[in-house]
Amino acid sequence: MSKKEKKNKPNVNPELEGFEVNINSFGEIKSSLKIDELNQFLNKNVEDKKLKDREDLDDSKK
Repeated sequence: MSKKEKKNKPNVNPELEGFEVNINSFGEIKSSLKIDELNQFLNKNVEDKKLKDREDLDDSKK
């Protein structure tokens, strides 16, 4: 069985259910979610390692 025939769906966060990313023949990234929606999800759920030690940021966002 080749890799293309084997399509197991990964475990994902329920908020990202149905999210798909594809690259077309021109190298363009096509997504089933708008970039703004994806950025909101990432801002809410992922800590930015580069910004975590900055003192000038407001701690109320954490």
